[in-house]
Amino acid sequence: MKRKIFILLCCLLAVCTVVHAQKSKQEKAPSDVSVVYFCSEITPENIQKLYNALNVDLAPDMKVGLKVHFGERGNQNFLNPELLHPLVDQVHPTFVETNVLYVSDRRFTKSHIALAEEHGFTFAPIDILDADGEKIYPGDDNFQYCKTVRTGDHFENYDFYIIYSHFKGHGSSGFGGAIKNVGMGMASPGGKMAIHANNYPKVNTPDKCFQCNRCANQCPALAINVDDHGPMIDTTKCIGCAKCIAECPLKLFSPDNTGYDETRFLDKLVEYTKVLVDHRPMVFINVMANISTTCDCSSRAPKPFMRDIGAVASTDIVAIDQACQDLTSKAYGCEHVFQEVNHVSGMEQLQYAEKLGMGHTKYILIDVATGKQISLEEAVKQTEKEK
Repeated sequence: MKRKIFILLCCLLAVCTVVHAQKSKQEKAPSDVSVVYFCSEITPENIQKLYNALNVDLAPDMKVGLKVHFGERGNQNFLNPELLHPLVDQVHPTFVETNVLYVSDRRFTKSHIALAEEHGFTFAPIDILDADGEKIYPGDDNFQYCKTVRTGDHFENYDFYIIYSHFKGHGSSGFGGAIKNVGMGMASPGGKMAIHANNYPKVNTPDKCFQCNRCANQCPALAINVDDHGPMIDTTKCIGCAKCIAECPLKLFSPDNTGYDETRFLDKLVEYTKVLVDHRPMVFINVMANISTTCDCSSRAPKPFMRDIGAVASTDIVAIDQACQDLTSKAYGCEHVFQEVNHVSGMEQLQYAEKLGMGHTKYILIDVATGKQISLEEAVKQTEKEK
């Protein structure tokens, strides 16, 4: 009976994609254990080899989105785009991203694309998913927080996604990998605000307002009124789109994180991710290089605090982030490296994601060069040779 259901689901998904993980004798594992492919040398050829190890079967007419991070202006740690050149030549995807919540070049589509090209992302088309608005999905009945999930309205333009993530530290989530690259990285600015804080922005120092009315004029919900006391938000009308944050020349608006805590942030991040991975098939590649304590959104990111580890690929979003956490921690010499450097372990996102059925924290590592299973210790020894 289970086999019949599985075959039926495969047929229904055939119009989009069929993803099969290669199975060799070394890869056989229980049903609650996932396969993660590993390479210690980070090269364009190895990134392509990791993707090919997942044995993705794409129809010729399928539209593929390659989710990347273009790097904030001034950030020196974002991944070199040249690592993707052979993969792009093979798959012919579109680089996809969303605009950010804070005010920078990456807040507005035109300047976001210009910065991406300045940073070397010139060998594939670029699509900012929320350039023309939002797509709103309902949350899952089992969610603790998110009744809706907001992404860009171009999200459904793609049949399949390759999620290419820079695994590194993050001040709020401990670490950022595939889960953060989907949940936060594919959320619209309004979605990012909903994850980071409460659903409505707040007004800081309203007495500084000089009544230009840009916030009120650009508010799609007509939820802002400006008078002699400054701007006021009618939360009965506000839709949480965060447009006012971008429009105010004095930056008087900001997300309201009153009463917020680490666990709520991580759980919302996971809930956003689950909705998006449920709506489109995805595979995942994480690169453990330029490992800083902060993310690529930081224009003044500190230098990497440890050596490069390598890259991994999987069809399981939980297993791939768990493997990266384990590999970086093993190389650093502790159990939870980001607890040490950021005082946030980030493990809540993996535990909650597994609870929601998104993947497994148990995995086996396969050396992509040999096709054989290796231990964490063996993988870390390989990284030492690459120094």
